[in-house]
Amino acid sequence: MHEGPRASIYVHFPYCLEKCPYCDFVSYKTERTAIDHAAYADAVLAELDARAPAFQGRAVASVFFGGGTPSLWDPRQLGRVLRAIRAMTTSDLEVTVECNPTSLDAARAAALAEAGVNRLSIGVQSLRDEELAFLGRLHDARGALEAVRAALASPIPRVSADLIFGLPDQAPAEAARQAGALADLGLFHLSCYQLTIEPRTRFGELAKRGRLPLADDGAVAEAFLAVEEALGARGLRHYEISNYAREGEEARHNLGYWRGEEYLGLGCGAFGFTRVDGSAAGGTSRAPGVRNAGVRWRNQILPETYVQNAHDPTMEREELDAAALLRERIMLGLRVAEGLDLAAAGHELGVDPMTPERARTIAALVARGRLQVDGGRLRIPPRAWLFADDTAARLF
Repeated sequence: MHEGPRASIYVHFPYCLEKCPYCDFVSYKTERTAIDHAAYADAVLAELDARAPAFQGRAVASVFFGGGTPSLWDPRQLGRVLRAIRAMTTSDLEVTVECNPTSLDAARAAALAEAGVNRLSIGVQSLRDEELAFLGRLHDARGALEAVRAALASPIPRVSADLIFGLPDQAPAEAARQAGALADLGLFHLSCYQLTIEPRTRFGELAKRGRLPLADDGAVAEAFLAVEEALGARGLRHYEISNYAREGEEARHNLGYWRGEEYLGLGCGAFGFTRVDGSAAGGTSRAPGVRNAGVRWRNQILPETYVQNAHDPTMEREELDAAALLRERIMLGLRVAEGLDLAAAGHELGVDPMTPERARTIAALVARGRLQVDGGRLRIPPRAWLFADDTAARLF
């Protein structure tokens, strides 16, 4: 993996001390003492060895350890995986580890820094104890603040925090207050997400039975705008629908996804994507006769099954033609403030992106203030980001 098309690496750690009721990621409630840290690292290293040849020639820009709760992983074992990745690339890597406040303190932050981590993403989610209890979090507001302060005081140079808004009975001003309080600690990056109810979660089941209190849509929209105003006043630019950063502090890893770059997914339940051929996903070639096809795969979702089959853990494999990749580019590219160069994306993928129907739709969306055209770039105005999913879907 050297100079060439940009790519990123995602490593999934599937263990948590508790399963949050809103979470639909591959994660499993596990006692700390039940985690075999070394065996899991061995499995990820075996998968890396098997998949790396398909990513030769890529310029790896970032590594992201997600979960689950990767801050539970023994930093020495996480470091083994990171050293193997670094040995395959000459790139200057952004290395992020997701953390929960219950498994992050000064000592853990220092150990992660020693392992080569240079960015932390902390799942604060709220600064009110009653909201944290509703969300099923194990930490309280004080613990969240202590974890952020410990990270900021550590040798790790970049720290981000996640915040959830749109909670039942939460005033928009309260969402803005919490976002501002986190920024005032010295954070230069914040991810602020609306609470979404996913079907295969405890919250999803409660909502299905009408037993989950939900926020009013109008209040959620007001909270979105209030958070934007609070963070903008503190110098954090709204560079993606859910993300804010000082100039230069944007998440390199996430930008890769939004720009349609390839990614090597490692670990239980991880997804990967390549546009060259199917070998990274256990296949042999791209779809016959399809130009610039891509392949997406997903790994086994049970940790035991993943570890036992680490040299070939693929559970699902999907071939994507260029038209499908263009639709994904539109959906993801319109999430960011920089927007999408539709003509360039079409040229790269080998398809004509400006069909008569799409051209008419673009003109109609511009007239409604839902879309802007700046040269060859399409952008959603910040005040229309609330309708981003619908806007992108109309362009499919």
